[in-house]
Amino acid sequence: MITPPLSRRTFFQTAAGVALSAGLARAADEAPRIGLIGCGGRGMGDAKNASRFGRIVAVCDVDADHLAKAVKQYPGARKFSDFRKLLERKDVDVVVNATPDHWHTLVNLAALKAGKDIYSEKPLTLTIDEGKRLVKAVKASGRVLQTGSQQRSDRRFRLAVQVVRAGRLGKLERVTTILPAGPVQGPFQPQPVPAGLNWDVWQGQTPTHDYMRERCHMWFRYWLEYSGGTMTDWGAHHNDIALWAMGLDRSGSVSAEGKVLAKPIPGGYTAPGEYEVEYTYANGVRHVCKSTTINSISGTESRKPKPGELPHGVKFEGPDGWLFVTRGKIEASRPEILKDPVTEKEAQVTVSDDHMGNFFECVKTRKQPICDAEIGHRSVSACHLGVIALRLGRKLRWDPAKEEFVNDKEANGYLAREQRKPWTYDAV
Repeated sequence: MITPPLSRRTFFQTAAGVALSAGLARAADEAPRIGLIGCGGRGMGDAKNASRFGRIVAVCDVDADHLAKAVKQYPGARKFSDFRKLLERKDVDVVVNATPDHWHTLVNLAALKAGKDIYSEKPLTLTIDEGKRLVKAVKASGRVLQTGSQQRSDRRFRLAVQVVRAGRLGKLERVTTILPAGPVQGPFQPQPVPAGLNWDVWQGQTPTHDYMRERCHMWFRYWLEYSGGTMTDWGAHHNDIALWAMGLDRSGSVSAEGKVLAKPIPGGYTAPGEYEVEYTYANGVRHVCKSTTINSISGTESRKPKPGELPHGVKFEGPDGWLFVTRGKIEASRPEILKDPVTEKEAQVTVSDDHMGNFFECVKTRKQPICDAEIGHRSVSACHLGVIALRLGRKLRWDPAKEEFVNDKEANGYLAREQRKPWTYDAV
């Protein structure tokens, strides 16, 4: 059979189609290739978000069930149970780190050594010492690290920061960060390790314990071994906004004093579920971080607010009024505080309306993202200070420049933790 010659129109249509196909293939090839480490609920949410900007080419988890779900969602992705093997892949450009809190730093340090850019879930670290090491490593590597404190890319929280910085409330006097209360439950009993879960590796650097469902997956954050309760979980969000508004998101407070309001039950969750911490700053601002049982974590009281009581969020107060912001809501004592636009001359802040998008844009431009490693470290450092103050039950003086407690050997002993071998810094 002899193929008839192409008409001029058909020739150009065919050529255009080939060029378009080649262009799309090139665009697909140039899209960042993403490796997901930690395939639980949060990790899968991050992966879906990140897949708007790149391709999920590798997934990793120590729980076979989580890994199977990730592979089903991204059938072309290579699967791993050891994050170090994933990081060896040359076809992975970007890492999304959605592991439990006690794994964040070791995975991030390993990813930096492997030359990957990182979107890391918050809270960024388990200890203040980890944060200092991570900030240093990011600067030395030249890689991009975005902390997943997505409220920085929310217009309401940005407006609150702009209003405070513009002086619409007068000289800032008081900040209140209100966090959901955590569960006060227990005691819990050991259970058989589920098939497919590498419990020893899941525990990582932390002391070894018998498995129980209440220690693993979403419940890990209520144990001081793995996290810091809602103080580090939600505090990493709301305290971040407080520091940003004060212009102290690369510094911190000069003191912290904590009070536990509901003591943990022996054999149960070890992180305080209800608490209050007061911080003071060199600028004279008083900052109270406290828990609330309104919309609290499952397993604790959830009730309607009393008159004048606020749900979780951030409240700023000055002589000229107050402002309260939370997810989906911002209000002020006077409507004009929020209605009048804040000019760039009044208050300059970094603008991002898409937290994951900001990260991938910075991967492309090599600029610093809106919540870089140092900011993420300082925000969770405020939370770590609060946890340490709650554990010691007394006022602690803090040097934000040296990042150590002033003349307090006992408190400084909490800045780092002994790491269980083999999961020490040497492992990465």
